[in-house]
Amino acid sequence: MSQKDSERTRKPTRGFSRRGFLGGVGLGGGALGSGLLERDAHAAATPAKVAGPGTVPVTLNINGKPVSLKVEPRVTLCDALRSRLDMTGAKRVCDRGTCGACTVMLGGKTVYSCSVLAIDAQGRNIETIEGIAGPEDLHPVSAAFWNNDGQQCGYCTPGFVMAAKGFLAEHPNPTVEDFKCGLGGNLCRCGTYVGVRAAVLEAAKTQTTAAGGKKHG
Repeated sequence: MSQKDSERTRKPTRGFSRRGFLGGVGLGGGALGSGLLERDAHAAATPAKVAGPGTVPVTLNINGKPVSLKVEPRVTLCDALRSRLDMTGAKRVCDRGTCGACTVMLGGKTVYSCSVLAIDAQGRNIETIEGIAGPEDLHPVSAAFWNNDGQQCGYCTPGFVMAAKGFLAEHPNPTVEDFKCGLGGNLCRCGTYVGVRAAVLEAAKTQTTAAGGKKHG
């Protein structure tokens, strides 16, 4: 036998292989079944409090006012606002929590309302675009979007306004890079990002000046 043939037939006496590991896991499945997995299955069998499947009463605190309605537990906050309460500012676009068109504020934080169940939003203040200001008295962020053409088709604008409002509440003096990152969860299919960025900068300056006036007034 040549030296090359000898090397081919020689089997390692020690070592670790991915194939051997996978084979061992497959053979050892029974041991796992009598351990952690079985205990988890037993714990999961404990009955949990269930709501539904029919409609259940919920009370939502929207823009400072309690609103009572009945929804199925699976209904999202976005659908409850739009379909049950005719508050259509939050738009349902991707329905996957990626575009930001449905952004509202929940408990002082911006959230995708398509990713929050209405039943879980109870007990926290919900703020929508309809509640921040009327047409005769625009919120500084809304006014800045108007002044800087921060919208084209306008479908994403309410979500951007609410996201910008929440962002500026935590970052009153942002840099361009700050709000590029801070508003990265909102998308504009028309591509009006230049106007949006200008609007956020203007709103930041307007609100800072107004806050300064109140402080010293």
